[in-house]
Amino acid sequence: MSHTTRPSWDDYFINIAFGVAERSTCDRAHVGAVIVRDRRILTTGYNGAPAGLPHCDDVGHLLIDGHCVRTLHAEQNAIIQAALHGVNTAESTVYVTHQPCLTCAKMIINAGIRRVVYAGNYPDENSRRFLDEAGVQLEHLSRQRPGDTVYTPQK
Repeated sequence: MSHTTRPSWDDYFINIAFGVAERSTCDRAHVGAVIVRDRRILTTGYNGAPAGLPHCDDVGHLLIDGHCVRTLHAEQNAIIQAALHGVNTAESTVYVTHQPCLTCAKMIINAGIRRVVYAGNYPDENSRRFLDEAGVQLEHLSRQRPGDTVYTPQK
């Protein structure tokens, strides 16, 4: 009898985050996030414009200091969805296709999320330091599928 090797829970949820990232509406980086507690998905989020506003894919980027500010980040959208629907994120894990930026790290800390599992690197040492000082585990899960967009900072 043959059996297939099942993915670990971390692999399972990071794969879902990559699927969520396919909904992203800013082509500078397709990012997805999944907030999980007790192996149950609480919310998901991807980077895109606020509800009802035009998306980068439709009207172009709004760049300030090399960053597109038209969109909310995936982690922000996942946390906002939890707040909008009354979902408690305390003691949860967020799976993200990219390492969180500093703003997202601060939101993760205040949302009570205790663990961040990410695939792609984002060069933000302040984010790493804040998460560490707050006691939030930050774990890199080497994972990339063919065709995935890798974030490269614009100079």
